[in-house]
Amino acid sequence: MVRILVVEDDVEEASSLSSHLTEAGYEVVACGSGVEGLRAAHDKRPDLMILGLGLRDVAGTEVCRSVRSDAALRSLPIIMTSDSDDEIDRVVGFEVGADDFVIKPFSYRELMLRVRAILRRRKRIESPTSVAKVGGLTLNAAAYRASVDGEEVVLSALEFKLLATLHQRRERVQTRDSLLEEVWGGGEGVSVRTVDACIKRLRQKLGTAGPLIQTVRGVGYRFVGGDELSAAS
Repeated sequence: MVRILVVEDDVEEASSLSSHLTEAGYEVVACGSGVEGLRAAHDKRPDLMILGLGLRDVAGTEVCRSVRSDAALRSLPIIMTSDSDDEIDRVVGFEVGADDFVIKPFSYRELMLRVRAILRRRKRIESPTSVAKVGGLTLNAAAYRASVDGEEVVLSALEFKLLATLHQRRERVQTRDSLLEEVWGGGEGVSVRTVDACIKRLRQKLGTAGPLIQTVRGVGYRFVGGDELSAAS
């Protein structure tokens, strides 16, 4: 059974969300603080985390940063929820590694659709059984890992999904709108500015392999370069 970790310090909201997730067939672990949430992420190994941005003990953004900097948790998908509809909050949420961002009050039906979409995307990423090599960049889709010149690059699940999508469609220009739909699921409130910010951060992390992602001015982005495939070990 798919296990979902809910980290929310509003007791009523956490209870309602947990009930809806349970009714939808998911196993739910609920925590009322960021510290408890990080501990549960390690102990329970959930398949997805729904994380409140405005936690009283530790900001949701810091919880997200901690998850993304932990080798054992970095591929954990995170849906961040917030009372604020300020675009800067969404951008920061994605910058620290959230896979989706939902504004409260939200429709539980919409949230369930987003949960299923993220779980499907994660399954698609895990399905390939090969390692792709492009110059100094190596992509291991099954392990959610990327390395440049033999050094592992720490990527969030969303960043890896973006890189994998561009690679899978290499040499073809991907518009910002198409990337929003494929990587972010076309979530409401997510703008092309989010795509640009994520691409910028991804290039920085890839270092010398960053130029493999080219900007096609006025259109979008393109991954360049052929690759060699080898069986994953």
